[in-house]
Formats: sequence, structure tokens, C-alpha cells
Amino acid sequence: MATTPDRTAVPGDLDVLVVGAGFSGLYSVYRLRELGFRVHGIDAGEDVGGVWYWNRYPGARCDIESVDYCYSFSDELVREWDWTERYPAQPEILRYINFVADKFELREDFTFGTRVDSVTWDEEDRRWHVTTDRGDDITVSHVIMATGQLAVPQLPDIPGIEDFEGRTLHTGAWPHEGVDVTDERVGVIGTGSSGVQVIPQLAKQAGHLTVLQRTAHFVMPAENHPLDREYAEDLKTRFEEYREIARHHPGGTHRKFGTSSALEVSDEELRASFDAYWDRGGPDVLAAYTDLRTDERAAERVGELVREKIRGIVHDPATAERLCPRGYPFGSKRLVLEIDYYTTYNRDNVDLVDVGADPIERIAPNGVVLRSGTEIELDTLVFATGFDALTGALFSANITGVGGLTLPDAWKDGPRTYLGVATHGFPNLYFVAGAGSPSVISNVLISIEQHVEWITDHIAWLRDHDLDRSEATEEAQDEWTHHVYETAAPTLFMKGNSWYLGANVPGKPRVFSLYLGGVGRYREVCDEVAARDYAGFATT
Repeated sequence: MATTPDRTAVPGDLDVLVVGAGFSGLYSVYRLRELGFRVHGIDAGEDVGGVWYWNRYPGARCDIESVDYCYSFSDELVREWDWTERYPAQPEILRYINFVADKFELREDFTFGTRVDSVTWDEEDRRWHVTTDRGDDITVSHVIMATGQLAVPQLPDIPGIEDFEGRTLHTGAWPHEGVDVTDERVGVIGTGSSGVQVIPQLAKQAGHLTVLQRTAHFVMPAENHPLDREYAEDLKTRFEEYREIARHHPGGTHRKFGTSSALEVSDEELRASFDAYWDRGGPDVLAAYTDLRTDERAAERVGELVREKIRGIVHDPATAERLCPRGYPFGSKRLVLEIDYYTTYNRDNVDLVDVGADPIERIAPNGVVLRSGTEIELDTLVFATGFDALTGALFSANITGVGGLTLPDAWKDGPRTYLGVATHGFPNLYFVAGAGSPSVISNVLISIEQHVEWITDHIAWLRDHDLDRSEATEEAQDEWTHHVYETAAPTLFMKGNSWYLGANVPGKPRVFSLYLGGVGRYREVCDEVAARDYAGFATT
């Protein structure tokens, strides 16, 4: 196999192959190496970082606080790294990931600039055969898909995208050298998390910015600020205790939960409580009352308070009303955090177009054409339209299991997993923090660490018991999938029509496949399965 001088060759015979070099992949390789396995990782990017390697758009930032959005497996790492902000920006997160890779010398166990072409199970060999776009042919006992939840950018289903003669960009694949839109006519399609973050930044540069909004989102202030050094240093002295509390918290954070119903408090009390959350910033308002996730009337009371804030910030009444979310309950989609988002619409060079009322008919060579015939001329068109979440990267890897069953066929009606870590028909194949687990509905770093530790412990247990094949049973998978559905069914998430349900991808099954039982409860279930010699797995 030919290799370029700067490319590490993938060993042809391994115990474990890890696909992905983000938070999940790095920790997987680190832990398996510590356990004595022959392990190697591959990633399509040219370096470590995962989602934070690709998402370099202006304003990109995490909506989990920095002191929670980090590893906890190394006390030394906790002591040595200093976060600078409450909510870390992409450049700082990427610096952190690089710091981890350097500290533990992880790059030497990765091959970059390499995509998986196929992953095929050989029942006779009881091994996986993996090929890559760089000509690698790998035989391996176990494969860990650490490909992340948001890895495959999704373009909208709009005719004429390829006809646009200006510059097109997707927030999920932003040019690493950056983009200068000074004095340009810029259009942004999408007002979810990435849109809310990128729009204020582009508005500062562009000659004119047109925001094309189909659905207004509920947006709360981030109230980001420099991290208090005294607080951060004190936290380091008790970080393990702090983290252990989060490991057993429903969301994997330290959010405090209210004990009363939003329907039982007076208007004055509700407003005072909401104002306090608004001024403090962050998403904690979702936990203020017991019924915001389950009762549409309760959610609407808080939703209307958000609309009042928007009307008070945005000067133009018509624009303010277009920015007011309607048609779905507060909290049924991911709550977006903003920095200068609403005030951006007070700028003279920013227009908001409601493409829910006047849809985009097509994209023309010089811009966007609406159904009404209105033409919006653009130099640069930005798609802040999200990802083929949870399954996109897995399906693109062309995974074929027992009897020629492909993963897309196995999941044609939606993801079906056991505990979110494995699926029937695909032995010795594992997913990190994906469908069927708390995943992105939690502090994903907590979920990643828990999954990686559970999966690597399982692989070590198989080795120590002279076992070479582990497959989730169909019965266990069916029971877990049903439990995931039953847990989600009573919640307002089912009414959100969000990417949690696959609603942003044409033809994708509308299935809510994240586990809402809580991070702590999920950990207990996984620990119990392991304690019972991995009940629900057929091991031979």
C-alpha cells in the first residue's frame, strides 16, 4: 500500500479500529492502548478535533459550559488546562483537543485524511474487513464508530443549488482559512444553533445580510463572560466530586430542577422567575418547572414570555413578530443560546425574510427566487441547515453485517440499538453516544466518557474470558428500542419536528431515538448489564 510521507499507515491487523478523532475517538484509543490492545484510529480530517475540526464558522461555540464540556479521566489534565470563557468558542475547544492529543501522544495511533469505504463482517473469520479511500485493507476484531452525532452536513432540498454562481458555504464544513464577506451581499438559510451563532458575525462584515428563516427558534441569552479564575482554580481541587454528581444527574450537568408546575404559579411569579433565568443566561429555564417538557399549556406560558422579550429587543414590530416562534411548544426543540442575535436585526444592513410564508422556489445563478417571484441577489450563500444527525456518518461507511445485512436496511424504520452501543446483526461493532443513548440530549462529554469506558471494558472482558464474538440479541434490542420510545412518547419532543426526529432530512424516518430517561438512570442500566456478564449480548 502506497503512503504519503506525512501519512501514518494503517496497520493491516488490529484488535480494535476506531473511526473518528474527536472526543470519542481520542478517548477510545487512549483507553484501549492503556488496556493493552493493538488499536488504531482513522479520521477524514487532516488532524484531531471531530466536529470542532470542521465547524469553524464565525461565532461557533458550545452551549455546554466549559467546566463541564471536558474530559475527567485524568486529574493531571484537569489541573493543567485553563478555560477562559463560560461557553467555550470553537478555537478554544480545538486547542483543548490538540492539547489532549499532544499530552497523551495520541496522534501516533491515528491515520488522518482517510475515509472508510466499507466495513464488512466475515462470519467464518469472526473479524471485520475494513477498506478506505486511501487503499487500506484492514482486518480487525472490533470496530468502534466514534463518528459523532453531527458529522454529515445536510443541504436543503431546494432546486438549483448547483446553479448558483456565487460562493456557497455550509457552517458544518467552513473553510479553514476563513471567509471574508466584506461589502458582499450575503444570504443565510437556517436559524437554528449554527445560524443564530453565525448571523451576528456575518452581519458585522457583510455589505448586506439577508436571513432566510423558515422556522423561528426559541432563543435564550448565553450571557457569556470570562471564566472567574478563582472559581475555576477552586473547582480543580474538587473536580472529581463535582463530576461524579454530574454523572448521576439526568442531563449530565449541575442544573437544578424546580418542584412546582408552571401552571400553578401566578403570572407575576412566573415572570420574575423567567426574568432571573433570562438575565443569568443559559438553558436552565427548561428545568425551572416540572411540566415544561410534558405539558403544552405550561410550555406556552414560558414561550409567550420569550416572545415578549423579542418584541422588547427588536425595534421593527413586523420583524419582531417574524422572529417569534410559533407552531411548536417551547422546549420541544433544542433551546438555542445567543450572543447579539436579536439585536442584529436592528442593524440597517440586515433583513429577515419569512420563507415559511413565502418559500424558496429555487436557487438561481445570481441568488434566491421566492415563490412570490421576489428575487434576492447574493454574492455568498451560507447554509446553516444542520446535519444528517446520528446516522449519516454510519450509513456513509457502508457497514455490512451478518448474512449481507446492511446497516441502512437494518435501520430502515429508524435506529434500533441495544443500550445505544450495539445493534443486532453486527457483532463486535460499537457506537459511541449515538441513537438509543442520552447522546446530544445530555452533556455529551459525560455520555462519551461513560460509553467509551463501558465499550472498552466490554472488549477487555471478552478478551479475559477467551471470547471473540459479541452481538446484541434481537430480544434485548427490541426491548430497549421500545423502552426508548415509551420514555419519549409523553414528552413535547414528539411535537418539535426537529433534527432529533430526523425532520431536516427528506425521506428519513420520523423517529425520536434519543434516550430521555436521564444520564444517571442510563448509567445504572448499563452498569447492571455489565454486572450480569453483559446480559443481552450473545457472546461466544
